[in-house]
Amino acid sequence: MTLGTTELSLVASTIRGLAMDAIQKADSGHPGLPMGMADAAAVLWTDCLRWSAEDPQWPGRDRFVLSAGHGSMLLYSLLHLAGFPVTIDDLRRFRQLHSKTPGHPEYGETPGVETTTGPLGQGFGNAVGMAIAAQMEAARFQNPLLRTRVFVLCGDGDLMEGISYEAGALAGHLQLGNLICLFDDNGITIEGRARLATSEDVAQRFAAQGWAVQTVDGHDHAQVRAALATATAPADRPQLICCRTVIAKGSPNKANSHEAHGAPLGTAEVAATKQALGLPAADFHVDPRAREPFARAARRNEELRRQWRDGIQDWAASHPDLAAAWRTFRSRAVPADLFEHLLAAAGPEPAATRASSGNVIQKAAELLPGLVGGSADLEPSTRTRMRQSPSFTATDRTGRNLHFGIREHAMGAILNGLSLHGGFLPLGSTFLVFADYMRTPMRLAALMKIPAVFVFTHDSLMVGEDGPTHQPVEHLATLRAIPDLHVFRPADGAETAAAWTHALARRDGPVAMALSRQNLPRLPRGPGWQPREVLRGGYVLRDAPGAKATLVATGAEVSLAVEAAALLAPRGVPARVVSMPCVELFLQQDPAWQHAVLGDAAVFTLEMGRPEAWCRFTGRIDRCIGLTAFGRSAPCKVLAEHFGFVAAQVAARVEAAL
Repeated sequence: MTLGTTELSLVASTIRGLAMDAIQKADSGHPGLPMGMADAAAVLWTDCLRWSAEDPQWPGRDRFVLSAGHGSMLLYSLLHLAGFPVTIDDLRRFRQLHSKTPGHPEYGETPGVETTTGPLGQGFGNAVGMAIAAQMEAARFQNPLLRTRVFVLCGDGDLMEGISYEAGALAGHLQLGNLICLFDDNGITIEGRARLATSEDVAQRFAAQGWAVQTVDGHDHAQVRAALATATAPADRPQLICCRTVIAKGSPNKANSHEAHGAPLGTAEVAATKQALGLPAADFHVDPRAREPFARAARRNEELRRQWRDGIQDWAASHPDLAAAWRTFRSRAVPADLFEHLLAAAGPEPAATRASSGNVIQKAAELLPGLVGGSADLEPSTRTRMRQSPSFTATDRTGRNLHFGIREHAMGAILNGLSLHGGFLPLGSTFLVFADYMRTPMRLAALMKIPAVFVFTHDSLMVGEDGPTHQPVEHLATLRAIPDLHVFRPADGAETAAAWTHALARRDGPVAMALSRQNLPRLPRGPGWQPREVLRGGYVLRDAPGAKATLVATGAEVSLAVEAAALLAPRGVPARVVSMPCVELFLQQDPAWQHAVLGDAAVFTLEMGRPEAWCRFTGRIDRCIGLTAFGRSAPCKVLAEHFGFVAAQVAARVEAAL
């Protein structure tokens, strides 16, 4: 059922009123976008979008992503009118502590919010990931009911950010016909007219990337409805609807002005706008007639949800094996003996940890149907391809291997979208030195507490001849600075298996791995070694009675610490060696375990990277053996000696500090 212009105008005016009032009460926020896109959003939510306030996580729903997250009051107003548990009191508490209505939408805080948005362009990238996930899930389980649609609303800022170029190009290349983007084309940014910084033709840009493009008056309900009807018809291209809008539509003095972008309108202007829109002066007023279109849409969507459930049941009855596999996939269950399987797959031979990781991934892919992912055009180096699966392409949606191209930023956001869709356990890989290209997606994955695995290889100076542009120095320290991101730097195959076990089993946040390019020796472990100690983040690898020093190391430097300890012993400095592949996990252990591992001797740390954060264990910077300068271009053994990462020099540093 379609709505008349008068009814939709009432809905749009109500959204504008709620947005103005909440932002004015908070004395903080962005009224321009909610007011400008109220008409298009009213059509989308009441006439097109499949949602369920009764079951916000219904797998068959459409996903709606507000990439322009600063316009959060648009989404909160829609959720309220649609009957989600977002009350008028919640709107009154906009941007207040512990409210359901934070300044930018936050996943897990508000029912109906599909992803955390705010850093511009991230939601757009998430939406591409969600669209890939829906295509992949439907193809794998041979059920078109699983090919859900993804709608994303973005603005000029999203499309200026480079991530939108990366993600948009990949979406067009993959012909994601279930992805629909509504572009709030109001020509305004915070500083003024968008033309201050851009003169590109967005429609032509997206057309060149393989998108189908329409342009409409975003305040004309009939045009928006017709565009959505065209965009949601079966298609082999993603869809862009350019909605020409007026920012802060309805405001007599601030419409079409950058003054309405990021600041409240002011009490006088709010009153004048309400009068112009025909709204009562009362704060947070909702005419009951504005709720009725959403009530009708809810009834329609509940019927669609019932039909979807019936369809799933019929499919399960006729395809019991596929249905059982789908339920396993959706549960993200991992075998209780996952570590043992991966430990065997890693193998005991000396190897680069990137190679051990590649072996582990093959076994993990066999055991976990949700494992999918790829690299930023570096798979021959990162070893992340699942060899028993084809690639996901425009013509084969069943593949588990994704080719992101040289697009690290988009890769990170797409991984988050895959994870948010449900069922999938995504991984993406590149060199550690390029981690900063995807720092924002990693930060958001940690903020949202969603599972994702960020695989980084070529983790140190030992990249060698490629030189300082490719030799990470500060990257481990900066990754460890992200709250709730677990960073693993394994020292051999066993620790690599542990890293993957934790990454695939963790459900409250992402994991980053730093893997070596060079071969590493098998660590000397005694017969009493307990492999699961690795899963505690740090453990005693080599003890020494009467130890005068404890050498804590990660990755390739663990074997170096063992060599240094062997030199120190005959000099009267017995040294314990501790491997600490994951600082975050170690710090989560009880104090008794931490003390048992570190002991009472002077603690030294050894890692080819910035040393400052290790002072939490040593108490003194001179006991943190690391690297504070950029590297050089030379063979790796030459670099190790030049920068002091050989056993004799490490032993001398320890003796001098003692």
